[in-house]
Amino acid sequence: MNVFDFKTLVVPIGFLDTNLLNSKMNATSWVAPLRQLFIAFILAAFVLGCDTKGNRIETEQEFEGNISISGAFALYPLTVRWAEEFMKIHPKVHFDISAGGTEKGINDLLTQKVDLAMFSSNLSDEMRDGLYSILVAKDAVLPTVSGANPYLDLIRGKGIDSLSFRKIFVTGEYTSWSEILQVESEHRLNIYTRSDACGAGRVWARYLGVQQDDLLGEKVFGDQGVANALRTDTFGFGYNNLAYVFDFKTRKVAEGLCIVPVDFNGNGKLDEQELFYGSLNNVLEAIKNGIITSPPARELYFISKGKPDRKLVVEFLKFIFSDGQEIVRELGYVEISPDVGEKQMKGLS
Repeated sequence: MNVFDFKTLVVPIGFLDTNLLNSKMNATSWVAPLRQLFIAFILAAFVLGCDTKGNRIETEQEFEGNISISGAFALYPLTVRWAEEFMKIHPKVHFDISAGGTEKGINDLLTQKVDLAMFSSNLSDEMRDGLYSILVAKDAVLPTVSGANPYLDLIRGKGIDSLSFRKIFVTGEYTSWSEILQVESEHRLNIYTRSDACGAGRVWARYLGVQQDDLLGEKVFGDQGVANALRTDTFGFGYNNLAYVFDFKTRKVAEGLCIVPVDFNGNGKLDEQELFYGSLNNVLEAIKNGIITSPPARELYFISKGKPDRKLVVEFLKFIFSDGQEIVRELGYVEISPDVGEKQMKGLS
């Protein structure tokens, strides 16, 4: 007889109840039944973690191994945080995460150097064959200038429309701040763009109706590179991913930078619904509600070579769709809808 069989344990528990009810409860009669009751309780508690054959049931699978990810700077801060939270649940799991731009991520994926590529723009038709995209969050690419620019009040007051951005980044018609703001100024405009093939460059270029290679400006590597260039160039003009523009703790624009408000409707002024750039939370709501259009708002993806089949990678992705979405806003991104997350989880099963 298997002592851990559930049916076997039912008998002594019932037996104990009968004896307790019939006990005369003298000075010593309660000791033995109480001891039996305690033993039965311990055995019953053990059974709850076993099947009917006495085998232990794991309520949460223990994973171990390594997950390697590379690609977009835009997703890097969020991916690192997701990895940290996942390792709290599965301490035997390790991550190798590097940011080098979307093109590097795809190249690493195709050469099987990584499990997932961080991708910050939509896959082109020629790239879709054999690749599996997983939507994980949303953000935006925003125009930025130095926080020391002497024309900040004018910039914040009227904003700049897409036609003016084209004259700055594409045609080169605007070369000075006087042309942009219609004021007297001798200061030249110093333009910065990305040297790496990246989602931010593609999205900003797509907003202006061109390709990344068509953008003018001094080429700088990485999001942080552009931000640092603007901090040291009073009359610089560039663009950045949202995660590199705001301080996540204060929810305000990061020190040394200023977001250039976009006049989306092109009416030559900033309407009330366009006045949201001073607060990260307000910008995220503007992305979610479609006030910041796409582009420059965009979806962020993990890309895998074919549908993910490693159990560890699938478990990490499922974590992102569930608990992982709770920290998305904290780090300056817009979460995906529960319906989209649930649909993608089912697709991975």
